Amino acid sequence: MTMLTAVNPATGAVVRETPAATADEITAVLERSNAAYPAWKRTGFAERADVLRAAANYMREHVEELAPLMTEEMGKPIGEARGEVNKAAWAAEHYADHAEGYLAEEHIASDAASSYVQYLPLGPVLGILPWNAPFWLAFRFASPALMAGNTAVMKHDPHVPGCAAAIEEVFRAVGAPDGVFQTLHARTEDVEGVIRDPRIRAVSFTGSDRAGSQVAAIAASEIKPAVLELGGSDPQIVLADADLEQAAEVSALSRIINAGQSCIAAKRVIVERSVHDRFVELLTERLAALTVGDPREDTTDVGPIARPELRENLHRQVTSSVDAGAQLVLGGTLPEGPGYFYPATLLTRVQSGMAACTEETFGPVAVVMSADDAEDALAIANDTPYGLGASIWTTTERGEQMAARIEAGQVSVNGIVKTDPRLPSGGIKRSGYGRELGPHGIKEFVNAQQVWVGPAQS
Repeated sequence: MTMLTAVNPATGAVVRETPAATADEITAVLERSNAAYPAWKRTGFAERADVLRAAANYMREHVEELAPLMTEEMGKPIGEARGEVNKAAWAAEHYADHAEGYLAEEHIASDAASSYVQYLPLGPVLGILPWNAPFWLAFRFASPALMAGNTAVMKHDPHVPGCAAAIEEVFRAVGAPDGVFQTLHARTEDVEGVIRDPRIRAVSFTGSDRAGSQVAAIAASEIKPAVLELGGSDPQIVLADADLEQAAEVSALSRIINAGQSCIAAKRVIVERSVHDRFVELLTERLAALTVGDPREDTTDVGPIARPELRENLHRQVTSSVDAGAQLVLGGTLPEGPGYFYPATLLTRVQSGMAACTEETFGPVAVVMSADDAEDALAIANDTPYGLGASIWTTTERGEQMAARIEAGQVSVNGIVKTDPRLPSGGIKRSGYGRELGPHGIKEFVNAQQVWVGPAQS
């Protein structure tokens, strides 16, 4: 029997083993989702919203039971874990409140007596999710899918089986109809068959660009819609007229949230040369003051890297960049002792072509590059195969003008790049396609059906 194993990254100890679904169990999950769909499709927005609001209330009431699962299985500091549970609840509430408005009929004038577009569900939707934000990503996927009238099958990362089971239990505990939301504890090698199964009508994938390209190819071969939210090498441009103190504060925060294991965290900080040294001083102060340690403690700023191979790859990116000429200002050494910890690290003099610049760094590593001026900064920012998020620190007017020239799915001017249920999020280039969240996200997995009502008008 294949087991899905969760290892506590703070200790290296196995904390949970869950049997992977057999072929018969996978079939049963898909059949329940398919069987539940017709009745769920016929429910009104109010009834669906009742389920989502109940799920949100349950999570808030049980945050002290749910948050430690993330700390235990993937090392998220407990304060961040509590915040994630509450953010997941917010996503559920947002779509409960706004789905009906987002999917309202759109009347469009034509030669018909009446013509309009109505948004109808597609059927069971498969969500394939990573480990780094187990609750948030689950509800980012499920909330709009369910409110649109689809049923949801969640195939979570095999390293967070406890989180995955707990998310399903949220829906069971609040009395959601059987089969409307299910967790599928499938092995990675079984996912292709699930995507190809005719009962699955669409796919949402969050993860690496390599895995995303495989999911996209399989879905396309079955002519099924897919949304992909993939990796990023997000630039943060800091110009000479920026608030350097605030830019350094946010840069440090972006690098250490979830120990830097975030797709939308700033990966390359591009600083105008005239303020480079001062900015580095400010950033160094903030990174040096961070506490790396036990993620169960409220005083911990930076928890462990999720798995040993991820830490090894991160350290390779740092050391190879230093070998290529980058300057190691802070951190960059593998600590001794149990767990997969990595210190807050700062690299400067980073150039295009270095590993820390060309690859996605998934850890508490800040990379600073220098630019001659705003035009040079833009060129460096766009010199990447990725296009997920970006930020610009300058005057408001100048930042908004520059935003349109950034090749990214979302741009923050004088603020941190983050996901918000009210706003669409997604990437371009190798960072994926489609959008999640906001009014755009709920329209990804619907049939935008045109209705033409005669008689024709002259």
